[in-house]
Order: sequence, then structure tokens, then C-alpha cells
Amino acid sequence: MKIQKSDWLKLVSVLLIFVIGLISSYYILKPERHLPVYNPSELDERLVDPELQDKGRNHRVLPFSLVNQYGDTITETQLQGKIYVADFFFTTCPGICKDMAVQKRRLQQVFAEDPQFVLVSHSVTPEIDSVPVMREYAELQGAIRGKWQLLTGDKPQIYKLARQSYFAIFDEGGQGDESDFIHTENFVLVDPSKRIRGFYDGTSEEDVDRLIEDIAILKKEAEK
Repeated sequence: MKIQKSDWLKLVSVLLIFVIGLISSYYILKPERHLPVYNPSELDERLVDPELQDKGRNHRVLPFSLVNQYGDTITETQLQGKIYVADFFFTTCPGICKDMAVQKRRLQQVFAEDPQFVLVSHSVTPEIDSVPVMREYAELQGAIRGKWQLLTGDKPQIYKLARQSYFAIFDEGGQGDESDFIHTENFVLVDPSKRIRGFYDGTSEEDVDRLIEDIAILKKEAEK
């Protein structure tokens, strides 16, 4: 049986409508992706202080009081209601910190006009990274005032934040004394309620792509 040209056109039209319907149904029915809330008991125990390993809910970033690159005192209250990425670095780091800085500059650029987003970088060598040193480093990196906070101050407090707030490192270490030293490439995503929502390799462009997507998810969550 010979199929007329008009019949072919009808067949193609029907197939096209079918395909469009399938695609539309997929996006309509596709569930929204939600980010987990990380609590100590759900993490690799190597990341968690032994005192916190049984805590299964309501983990929040601990209160802190540190100083930024301008000499301003920064506490957890200034980050209330913000989405932020925390990391730990030092200004003289010859290795991974350079790759992390590339990705932090990228994050700063992507969210430059977003008042809800902040970068929070903690020095792990605060005895070296004084306010003037941090300011010089911030200027070198093109850090935007209020957008990228580079924090220095009390070493035991910073190390406690890394180990008991952000779970950014695998070793228990000391108490932030002179012999204690931490070094990590982790970026930690924190939501407006100071809960941990994700961990990322700060040296990986691909992982930071995922971080950018997850920040967008948090922003939608905060709008609801």
C-alpha cells in the first residue's frame, strides 16, 4: 500500500506531539531535588569529634567571634539568614590553597550580586595571618568587602570550628595549640539556619559546579 505524503506528515506530527508530551510529563512529574541536612551521627566518624558522634539531629554551627581582613569583629550572628561556604586555608599555602582560591574567586563572581550569599575563609595559621596580612591577601584575590570574609583570630577557636562545627577534616588533632595543624580542601555549604547541607572538593571545578547548583536549591528552599 502506497502511503501518501500527507499521511507521512500526519504520522510525523503525531510522533512529534507524543515526544513533546513525554518530555513535558517528565519535567512536570520529576521530583525536586532536596539537599540533606548533615548531622554528626550521619557522617564518617573520622570527621566527627568523639563527643558528637551520637548526635543525630539539630546540629548547628557553633557560636564564634573572629576578626576579618578589615579588623571588624565577625560573629555567627552576622551570618544568620545567609547561605555561605566555609573553608580553611592559610595565606602562605603553596599547594591546594591556590586551587581553592581559583574556585572561591569563581563563586564570588557567580554570586557577586546576591546579598544572601557569603564566602567565609578561616586561617589555620592565625599567628602568621594577622589582619594586615589577611587584608593584603584579600586585595590580591580581589575579595569583595562583605562578600568574602577572611577570618583570623584565636587558633583554638578556629580549630574547634573546623572539627566540631564544620567537620572539615579527618584527624582529631590537638586543641589548636602551637603544634596543631590542619589542612583541608573541603568547602562546606551552610544554610540560613546554620545547618550543614553539603561537602565539596574546593580544588575541583566539577565539584564546585555541583556546589553552585546546590546553592540554587537552597535559595529556592529559603523562598518557600
